[in-house]
Amino acid sequence: MPPLSPVKGEWHRRADALRPSAMRARTLLFVVVAVCGAGTGWSGESRLDLFGARPQMTATRVPLDPDDPTRRRIGRLTFMGGVHLTSADPAFGGFSALAVVGDRVTMLSDGGNIVAFRLGGDGQLSDQRFAALPGGPATGWRKLDRDSEALAIDPRTGATWVAFERANQIWRYSSALRHAQASARPAAMRRWRANGGAEALVRRRDGSFVAIEEGRAPGRPWRAGLVWAGDPTVKAEPAFRFRYLPPAGYDPADAVELPDGRLLVLNRWFGLPLRFANILVAIDPHAIRSGAAVRGQVIARLAAPLTHDNFEGVAASVERGRTIIWLLSDDNQTSLERTLLLKFRLDDPPRSQGGGSRVSG
Repeated sequence: MPPLSPVKGEWHRRADALRPSAMRARTLLFVVVAVCGAGTGWSGESRLDLFGARPQMTATRVPLDPDDPTRRRIGRLTFMGGVHLTSADPAFGGFSALAVVGDRVTMLSDGGNIVAFRLGGDGQLSDQRFAALPGGPATGWRKLDRDSEALAIDPRTGATWVAFERANQIWRYSSALRHAQASARPAAMRRWRANGGAEALVRRRDGSFVAIEEGRAPGRPWRAGLVWAGDPTVKAEPAFRFRYLPPAGYDPADAVELPDGRLLVLNRWFGLPLRFANILVAIDPHAIRSGAAVRGQVIARLAAPLTHDNFEGVAASVERGRTIIWLLSDDNQTSLERTLLLKFRLDDPPRSQGGGSRVSG
């Protein structure tokens, strides 16, 4: 395969502001809780699994079509390779956002866990990094505290924006997601459903941002889309709104800007028992304007009997002048699903010259 600031709780008080009796009661309570926790196990909600100190991950090649390993084409895409990513670390999995800048791959889970690495032409992994987001809407004790569903990277500076679904917030981080820098809770996103909020966040090359909600209100087929003229953590009010109409029965799962300026949206379908399918559509950038209802042109469909899963992340890069599309699946940290990273070449005729940039959801 080719080169495939902590949030502080409000409970903190100055100890010297407590009266001695209150201090004794608080100390006694702490001892009781500690003893009970050590003796019988904590009975409350368990802490999110945290990565171990040493990142360990392996990649196993997968075909596009298990029944026909020679198959390479789906729609306008040519399959260039794919890997099944695994790790013995219990925190591994649940990835719903993807970025590819140069030869560096970054995956973000819906619990705020970060995995970054380089993928060589031989399918081998190098320069692996496991970490956790250094800040977010809440303490990060629970998955619901984070629920990070989309990310966008400025390839020039490395600055990274993350969309949090349940909190309906957008946070900005420094390069490699090492420090939290700013955050916003746009009023236009506050009524988005708790489990259907910002599933796609795109930073376009002109510095503008696009977000698309996953869920929809009963009786309407479209999803709300927002466009900011600049960094949404600086000015939270979007410049305008539009409506995105996904393929019937599908929900938007992520989006990315292509080198020619089009918006590529990854749409997902789910059916019982545990069946998934995806449709990729491309939207002309001129169609995204205030109040417009926009649809995309189908680029490819991915479903059984092809290799498929719960694909939630899409990225774009450029290799030797050709546009590369990456797809990432969310295994929901279950043994019934897999973390798959697939690589395709887009065989669309080029529309304009430009470099690649990555954004997600």
